[in-house]
Amino acid sequence: MEKIVTITLNPSIDKSTSVKAIVPEKKLRCAEPKFEPGGGGINVSRAIKKLGGNSTAVYFAGGYSGKFFTSLLEHEGIDSLVVPIVEQTRENMIVVDESNNLQYRFGMPGPTVKPDELEHFFELLADMKDVEYVIASGSLPEGVEDDFFSKLAEICSLTKARLIVDTSGEPLRKAINEGVFMIKPNLGELSMLNGVKELNDADVVASARSIINKGGAEVIVVSMGASGASLVTKDEIFYCPSPTVRKKSTVGAGDTMVAGMVLAMSNKYSWQDVLRYGVAAGTATTMNSGTELCKKNDVERLFAYLKKYG
Repeated sequence: MEKIVTITLNPSIDKSTSVKAIVPEKKLRCAEPKFEPGGGGINVSRAIKKLGGNSTAVYFAGGYSGKFFTSLLEHEGIDSLVVPIVEQTRENMIVVDESNNLQYRFGMPGPTVKPDELEHFFELLADMKDVEYVIASGSLPEGVEDDFFSKLAEICSLTKARLIVDTSGEPLRKAINEGVFMIKPNLGELSMLNGVKELNDADVVASARSIINKGGAEVIVVSMGASGASLVTKDEIFYCPSPTVRKKSTVGAGDTMVAGMVLAMSNKYSWQDVLRYGVAAGTATTMNSGTELCKKNDVERLFAYLKKYG
């Protein structure tokens, strides 16, 4: 299997719990909390591990919370390359209201990354050998400019690694200006990249091809919510519907989809099956509560269904 590296610049400790009901001005008794390492690339690494693969998670970590974060990853058997920072790693809270099964997600501000810490990060990545895939996913912390992913693309070009970027807004635009291997926009993000207000499902292929033909990406996977997803290359187009399941949480579904696709690519699946396996992984994650991500048995079952009917 090829060497896979994930990058998370703004990781978090995700604390999840539940209460009988959320009401104001009352002391709410919470269920025993669950602590899990979170953040875009971290979720990708965790999902890869759950699916039987291995990756190295590269991330910033600082303070006591940073040490706890690293211990959580070690407990899950995920290899880490920690880039130390002075400020504390952030913590988030996820609370389920048991009276109506609604989920509330509280995202805390992240640390500010200093210039020398960011430079250290780039140096470590440039020194990594024999990397086939680099997955950069999630938001940018304070202190990291919008051109981060374009600089990362330059390093990956030199090291011959295939860069997969899963982000949004101006950082995504600057990434495709440099050129990457794969991006995974939703319809809104694809609209932004093409400078139009809104796209519908029928516009997906032409819009994706426009980016590909300009050298922005080699492969574009467009998430279309309940409608499924499309994978577009210069010469091929594939579509996969989203299986109907009972959804408990959407936390990490997009990251798990990326994990499934990368694992499928590293195992030399066809493009059609890369997309199917990614959709199966993302869908399987929605079947679990909180930040649990996917179960391999669910992914394999959904993948077999999509191969037959998708």
